Amino acid sequence: MASSSRNNKKYDVFVSFRGEDTRDNFTSHLYSALCRQNIQTFIDDQLNRGDEISESLANAIEASAISVIVFSEGYASSRWCLDELVKILECKKDYVQIVIPVFYRVDPSDVRNQTGSFGDSFSKLEERLKVNTDKLQTWRNALKEAASLSGFHSLNIRCESELTNEVVNHILKRLLDEVFEPRDNKNQLVGVESTVEEIESLLGVESKDVYALGIWGIGGIGKTAIARAIFDKISGDFEGSCFLENVRDESQRPGGLACLRQKLLSNLLKDKNVMPYIDLNFRRLSRMKVLIVFDDVTCFSQLESLIGSLDWLTPVSRIIITTRNKQVLRNWGVRKIYEMKALEYHHAIELFSRHAVKQNHPDGGYEELSSKVMKYAQGVPLALKVLGCFLHKREKEVWESAIDKLQRILHPSILEVLKISYDSLDDKEKNIFLDVACFFQGEHVDPVMKFFNASGFYPEIGMSVLVDKSLIAIDSYIKITMHDLLQELGREIVRQESIDPGNRSRLWHHEDIYEVLTYNTGTEKIEGICLDISKVKEIRLNSNTFTKMPKLRFLKFYSSSVNGENKCKISYLQDPRFAEVKYLHWYGYPLKSLPSNLSAEKLVLLEVPDSDIERLWDCVKHYSKLNQIIHAACNKLIAKTPNPTLMPSLNKLVILNLRGSKSLKSLPARIFNLEFLIKLDLSGCSKLKRLPEILSGNISWLLLRGTAIKELPSSIELLHRLGYLDLSDCKRLKCLTSSLCKLKSLGVLDLHGCSNLQRLPECLGQLSSPILLNLAKTNIERIPESIIQLFVLRYLLLNYSERLQSFPKPPFLARGLDADHCPLQSLLGLFSKF
Repeated sequence: MASSSRNNKKYDVFVSFRGEDTRDNFTSHLYSALCRQNIQTFIDDQLNRGDEISESLANAIEASAISVIVFSEGYASSRWCLDELVKILECKKDYVQIVIPVFYRVDPSDVRNQTGSFGDSFSKLEERLKVNTDKLQTWRNALKEAASLSGFHSLNIRCESELTNEVVNHILKRLLDEVFEPRDNKNQLVGVESTVEEIESLLGVESKDVYALGIWGIGGIGKTAIARAIFDKISGDFEGSCFLENVRDESQRPGGLACLRQKLLSNLLKDKNVMPYIDLNFRRLSRMKVLIVFDDVTCFSQLESLIGSLDWLTPVSRIIITTRNKQVLRNWGVRKIYEMKALEYHHAIELFSRHAVKQNHPDGGYEELSSKVMKYAQGVPLALKVLGCFLHKREKEVWESAIDKLQRILHPSILEVLKISYDSLDDKEKNIFLDVACFFQGEHVDPVMKFFNASGFYPEIGMSVLVDKSLIAIDSYIKITMHDLLQELGREIVRQESIDPGNRSRLWHHEDIYEVLTYNTGTEKIEGICLDISKVKEIRLNSNTFTKMPKLRFLKFYSSSVNGENKCKISYLQDPRFAEVKYLHWYGYPLKSLPSNLSAEKLVLLEVPDSDIERLWDCVKHYSKLNQIIHAACNKLIAKTPNPTLMPSLNKLVILNLRGSKSLKSLPARIFNLEFLIKLDLSGCSKLKRLPEILSGNISWLLLRGTAIKELPSSIELLHRLGYLDLSDCKRLKCLTSSLCKLKSLGVLDLHGCSNLQRLPECLGQLSSPILLNLAKTNIERIPESIIQLFVLRYLLLNYSERLQSFPKPPFLARGLDADHCPLQSLLGLFSKF
């Protein structure tokens, strides 16, 4: 209420002073300093001729948010000044006006008690005017009240320029904190308080070092708003300040950078007519404590043109740069980069509601629809504001229709802002961005990088640029992530390529793909197709469907359903032009062999899960440059041992996944010798009874769950990097070779469900790095004494090991011992600490 009554005033400051004492010294300096800060200030020489002075003064005082009273030796000798003082205190009482006294070469106690030379002036007025007692008492009371307020004393701050600066800075702070607060909550920023505080602390306002801070994030995330909030909060602590908004757009106009530089220097030096002599002006700045915000910077050259280097600035100056491109901040040597995050849900719903229904929460009946908007906007303030304004005062049916539309079409205002970052990419980077948006959200980085390399996109630099521009991110699981709105941006860009899906470069929506494949309307424009077959009814593919797509690089038919079935039916493929395909995933592939024209030399990833395929190619030579992964989790792929001559051709293989190949009975003799093979998954190969002898190998993961293996070869000790060995549910496994204990990297040994396993190697304690040993549901009768040597063992699982009879005391166990339904359970009280 108080703030609302102050921030609509005509004047920011009214100055009450005795002209004969201070007009040509302190008051003139104060007025000039206030004007340089663009603080609207009233002093009596602004009165128009012919005005009734007393009435004009009264109106000016009432129209001011702050009154500054400059008490000087002769102040009390002026009836005019004393009447001003009374009026000011009336406004303080009636309108909560801020009153700031300045004691200029007088003592506050003399003003309060009308003593000393100040009291003499008041006595002379009393003798001269012979006014009534009530009037005198009103003046005395006013002097006493005003002199009791907190203010500034020139005797404490002897340097007049310093006194002027302190008063002006105090006025600025009071204006920002108490006068120009938002009139109501509708215009306030939401959920930024903690961010502002964090960034303010990072700026190190008390530090004596030069400090530049970057605020980085996607378009519309609130970088400018946060920078503005910080600027408004702390700019009063600096001798000069400038918020240079929208550098990107302004610099693109003719002479734009020159205009920005002129604005920068004018604001910092408080000189509208500053001369364009760069060296001189920056030399002047080198003596000032300044705060500069460069907003929406897109390249290093913009900063170079505007300020040259940080060397011009005094060490206590501060620079804030907002940008979508992290590389700009690195080039500038920014100390700290603050990444803007999306709003939390409760703040997002509040911001949206303020624009949609002009209150802090959704209207009754609109909660579910508002939640859908939250899911769509993902905490991006721009999207929340745009959608809130768009839906304001619209019927519920319109909300429903608009939200449904947003699922496929990005709102134009949001598209316009987000697309700025995309437009700054080169062609290779744009292709990477579109591929991620259409196909690779949430995928592991490594195979995707291989795919981009095979596509000629130079992903090492390209992916780095996208990360720097906040268009993608790599999470802690080394997976590619992208904000939902950016994914929609990429897909909208592809949609705008053509109204006809068959003429677009990438297809991902099941309805579009169904139309193209069913009616065979594909063209040479198509480079990628990603179809969730669980979302469509049966598709009868034409034999020449893919012949029309010679540029096809990516083909993925997958099922998001647990019990999915192949719905893409085809009897044969008519010499399809698969020569450019680098990524092929076809759930339930319907033919017996892969297309003859599918080039293994270019393949990065091949997956044919749950298919009836019996052979890959008719000719072994096609394997020569298979780059990354073969995932052939199918029933008939390897019904017998593959040709031994195949193995050298698979030397680039990294992951071999034959999970669920129920016809697989044996493996090639040199399978473990593949130089780059790090993961071998044979889980569910129920007819696999033995592993070949091992000569060498770099395998880290060996998964044998549910196989028919009876024992491991003693040569397993040569897998020096083996860290994870899964033998769970190997019902025929009876014992373990002692050479297993020579594995120095083994961290997990899972024997869960090995119901025929009766004993463990006596040298089990020789394992160097075991973290987890799972012996649950085994028939082991005793634990070797050497287990006490496993000081790093964290978890030992013995539950349902019903034949276990002896167990050494393990003081080494750090975290977990599970012995539920184990005969030893009653003896394990001594391990209760676990």
